Amino acid sequence: MMLSSSWSWRQSLTLSPSSLFDFSSRLCRNRAGSSLVAQASAENNGNGEDGKKKNKNVVVVGSGWAGLGAAHHLCKQGFHVTVLEDADDYGSPDAIGIQGFWHPYQNIFSLIDELGIKPFTNSMKSALYSSEGLEVEFPIYQDLPQLPSPLGALIHTQFLRLDLVDRLTSVSLMAAVVDFDNTDTAWRKYDPITARELFRQFGFSKKLYQDVIRPMLQVGLFVPPEQCSAAATLAMLYYLILAHQNDFDAVWCRGTVKEKIFQPWKDFMRTQGCVFLEGRKVMDFLFDKVTGCISGIACGGETLNADAFVLAVRISTIQEIIKNSSVLRTRDEFLKAMNLAGVDALSVKLRLDGKVTIPNATNICSGDENCFGWTFFDLNVLQDEHKGDPMQVIQSDFYYTNELLVLDDEHLVGKTMSYLADVVKEFGNCTVVDREISRFPKSLTHFFPGSYDYMMRGSTSFPNLFMAGDWIINRHGSWSQEKSYVTGLEAANRIVDYLEYGDFAKIIPVEEDEQHIQALRGLNRSFNEIRAQLPLPSSFLW
Repeated sequence: MMLSSSWSWRQSLTLSPSSLFDFSSRLCRNRAGSSLVAQASAENNGNGEDGKKKNKNVVVVGSGWAGLGAAHHLCKQGFHVTVLEDADDYGSPDAIGIQGFWHPYQNIFSLIDELGIKPFTNSMKSALYSSEGLEVEFPIYQDLPQLPSPLGALIHTQFLRLDLVDRLTSVSLMAAVVDFDNTDTAWRKYDPITARELFRQFGFSKKLYQDVIRPMLQVGLFVPPEQCSAAATLAMLYYLILAHQNDFDAVWCRGTVKEKIFQPWKDFMRTQGCVFLEGRKVMDFLFDKVTGCISGIACGGETLNADAFVLAVRISTIQEIIKNSSVLRTRDEFLKAMNLAGVDALSVKLRLDGKVTIPNATNICSGDENCFGWTFFDLNVLQDEHKGDPMQVIQSDFYYTNELLVLDDEHLVGKTMSYLADVVKEFGNCTVVDREISRFPKSLTHFFPGSYDYMMRGSTSFPNLFMAGDWIINRHGSWSQEKSYVTGLEAANRIVDYLEYGDFAKIIPVEEDEQHIQALRGLNRSFNEIRAQLPLPSSFLW
């Protein structure tokens, strides 16, 4: 259910502790769901507030989910919005990474409905392969009897090689799930340790960890568990799998995201007056010492002036911008961001000389002795352009691919076919007819242990410069594409507040915890409050 703008704003927007803005008075004005300023504009005849609005310019750097999310809402409020995109959309990793759109992505699904497009398949089953073969088949959970969390995931998931005893060792992790409530305290408690240590401490069996958990994290968080933050692991697992039985149900784009979603989305924004400038590389920012604000962006030989700015780019891109900017380097939050890291990825799309019987269209695979994880997709089933194609079209995505990224195309094709044949033997009888290889160095967010201390918040020490992306700290609770989009909406809301004009974007909050989880979390908080007052030894997660 869509909530009023004031309520979703209060629930979803997270401010930096050092924020310079006080939103309370503005939120009170908007309690009915529309700002008084916007109401006043309807009564204005081109002067006053309406004229004030027409003079407000916003520059958004980046045209992925976060940047387009911010630009979309601001365009609808009537601001003059300019979106800067370079050759690779300022590092928008929308052709790589988590490809599915999971049941909790309610803000993205709401956007799709608003645009009136139909880019998605129906919900589909998927599978997970280990080095020993097919390990897990994930059903369509909404079609099965509804069970309390996490019983649905434990009982309905079809584990083909894993004994019940191994599966039951996962139950103890619910203690950490209950304790991790996505607060700043929880992130600081769990972020310093690795995911591997988390599962070891909570007694996971070696087989469960090696054959199921490890490959899922190598694909869901792009790195091996020993290089991944336990906090990010808990956040991702809870949001996509454990909170509610239906959460792992996913739909898939019936083509590329750029073609099926971003292109019509951008076309709509153009009708709202949004301007997209391609090939613009940010060189520096102009700083107004009198106001303490950013006054413009230097892009090569031109300067774009605006009243507010949004940086919605991946980590490697923001680091490049910081290196070049004499202005951003003066602020600690940007210098700390230089400690963050990205993950290499690549995508190999192959056309084969014959059809292969593939049990499921979407598949997760373990890298076995390698550090990388990978997925493969049957595009003949997923994408409209390949349906009815007499040849087999497969896309394989690889994550944490330091060792693969340096190989030439011939070696990559050979290795990819070898990996495919390991999980579906029919691939060994196929010949590659055509190939398309895309490399994405440092494109995905690396949530390494301790990275939370370096991540930025939506507001910065520049009053009119805001951040968005899946690596930005917020409290909405979403993940991946949905989190990027939500942080874009939050950035738009911050600008609406800063410029004191327009309505806040309506952000759909994450579905509430099930009642037994709420009760357990309440008990856990009470226990922690009592324990904090007693001279007890600290736990291993000190």
